Amino acid sequence: MRPFNIAFVILLSCASIASAGEPFDSPNALEVNRRLGRGVNLGNALDAPNEGEWGFSIKPEYFALIKQAGFNHVRIPIRWSAHIEAKAPYKIEPSFLARVDEVVRQARSADLAVVINVHHYEEIFGQPLVHRPRFLALWRQIAEHFADQPESVCFELLNEPHDKLSGPVWNGLLGETLELVRKSNPTRIVIVGPDQWNGYNKLGTLNLPESDRRLIVTFHYYLPFEFTHQGAEWAKGADKWVGRSWPRSADEEKEVVAHFDSVAAWAKQHNRPIYLGEFGVYQKANMADRARWTKFVREHAEARGFSFAYWEFGSGFGVYDPNKGAWRKELRSGLVE
Repeated sequence: MRPFNIAFVILLSCASIASAGEPFDSPNALEVNRRLGRGVNLGNALDAPNEGEWGFSIKPEYFALIKQAGFNHVRIPIRWSAHIEAKAPYKIEPSFLARVDEVVRQARSADLAVVINVHHYEEIFGQPLVHRPRFLALWRQIAEHFADQPESVCFELLNEPHDKLSGPVWNGLLGETLELVRKSNPTRIVIVGPDQWNGYNKLGTLNLPESDRRLIVTFHYYLPFEFTHQGAEWAKGADKWVGRSWPRSADEEKEVVAHFDSVAAWAKQHNRPIYLGEFGVYQKANMADRARWTKFVREHAEARGFSFAYWEFGSGFGVYDPNKGAWRKELRSGLVE
């Protein structure tokens, strides 16, 4: 492990796990991040073109299960772009907004914090300038609609910006969107991440307003990619990767440690809390390897004070098997024990 301020490491390590039942009333982003603690993504549901089309729907009983398992929050990926008008005034479908309300309410009723994001807005990655006004109109509506929610509800501006939405273009849109959100949510915790799929090595490209200390910075981690995505139907050539293992060799450990140390060093330099918004291994990998990698990544995230959300709850990467109505014990153990 690279040497850096040991007092900082101890402080963050002690702050990494949320205490159950604490009110989210602090204006401090580091404290809110601590309370987010351990989380899980409700992926492949509201981020599908329509809920259920990808084989998973969110059921009310899931939230109590998630809370009882030891998680503190849920991240809700949402494909708003499939449910908003194509032309001005870009109104969100009332029925879809009501469904998001329902899911947020169910999560809060189970004493879970919530991260609401914009997920799979595919069109904006290829034509960011064309979709800029629609994206801003979308966030104006989201921000105003959820303005009265408590601090336990956080906003995440955009999942995994990439392609033409990168560098100065992403920084410009990020700043513009954040300024718009602050009009109705001046103290809301907002989560932002770098371009190139929220890559850990792209944090240095972020241009954040120094005066806004109500920000949490996110990154995603799926390395080695040929291990975590072996057999994934959407990844080109992934069938050739099936059978890749992760025996936790010294070199494999060093790679994760080096990557996470670089994130921690950036966080210390910029005084920003860190949220590991996604990490996981697809179901076609060996379960023992999946559990070993998941536990190692989780432990090193928490050791550096990162909150996290595992990808995901009940689908291809799932920690829970909705067909059997049971947790995949090896994965759950790696995340919360």
